Amino acid sequence: MEIIANFADVFLHLDKYLNVWAGAFGVWLYVILFLVIFCETGLVVTPVLPGDSLLFAVGALAAGEGSSMDITLLCVVLGAAAVLGDAANYSIGKWVGPKVFSSEKSRWLNRKHLLKAHEFYEKYGGKTIILARFLPFFRTFAPFVAGIGSMTYAKFASYNVIGGVAWTSSFLLLGYKFAGLDIIKKNFHYVILAIIIISAVPAIIEVIKARREHVRDLALKRKVDCPE
Repeated sequence: MEIIANFADVFLHLDKYLNVWAGAFGVWLYVILFLVIFCETGLVVTPVLPGDSLLFAVGALAAGEGSSMDITLLCVVLGAAAVLGDAANYSIGKWVGPKVFSSEKSRWLNRKHLLKAHEFYEKYGGKTIILARFLPFFRTFAPFVAGIGSMTYAKFASYNVIGGVAWTSSFLLLGYKFAGLDIIKKNFHYVILAIIIISAVPAIIEVIKARREHVRDLALKRKVDCPE
């Protein structure tokens, strides 16, 4: 519980922690931020790492008086981290997918799911890759599923760059632009909390929809298997 409490404290008070880290690590903070964004987007097992809130807080840090962080360099470094992270995630999905989704009987790792993923990404892949960037959890899994679905890399790469640059730059610049407002300064932890909640809403909605569809499918299956 203590670990969770500490993690939540870092999330909600990113401005304070970033100021401390900037003083302690100096230019190496760019490397640390690069690795956080890379892992958040590139590794399927790390979707809980801060993304939107971190970018906003870093932008705010760069706007502070006497800050050693350069907003242009941050846009370049973190944009590259997001693009390379998704590229790595795609490659993992492409390599793992055919091996894992090979069974015809498995409920979750079924080959039919692999074929459906391929069809979906060939039709809607570009929009999904870009829009998923702005949705926590989805942005971690979207490139992985794109790789599993065998979306061509040439098609994936172009949308990956557009989405990665748009996502990182927009949140960095929002933080940089509005960090100076008194209401933001006085309520920064509430702003971060709001970003986290608003970002999580689409994911929660999708989980609820998926659960309802699953229950409905089970009910239909029972009717077919056990007609009155």
